[in-house]
Amino acid sequence: MEAKAFGRYLRISVLKLRKIINIVRGKSVKDALALLRVLPNKGAKMAYKVIHSAQANFKNVNPEETADNLVITKICADQAPYLKRWLPRARGRADMLMKGNSHLVVTVALPAPEEKK
Repeated sequence: MEAKAFGRYLRISVLKLRKIINIVRGKSVKDALALLRVLPNKGAKMAYKVIHSAQANFKNVNPEETADNLVITKICADQAPYLKRWLPRARGRADMLMKGNSHLVVTVALPAPEEKK
């Protein structure tokens, strides 16, 4: 059983967001949320919300299952369309500012049972 959550058009560049999600990849949801709560980055707050949403989605889809030992099985940040803004320059020219956006996808699931050899 797994559940997904999506963060679309997050107003942060994908490189900055990937630095944060690499820290929590493969961790339990409980540990990841505790870690993201104390990080000072803007991306940590965004990742916290999406992981928390994935945990809530799991509880809604599987009400009989306990969500205490969920694990982040997949987390990825992808490039979203840029916001394009113009910056006036000298002699009537203008430079384009490309403001990056991101899509964040989080999948959580119960850990696979270990087989004894």
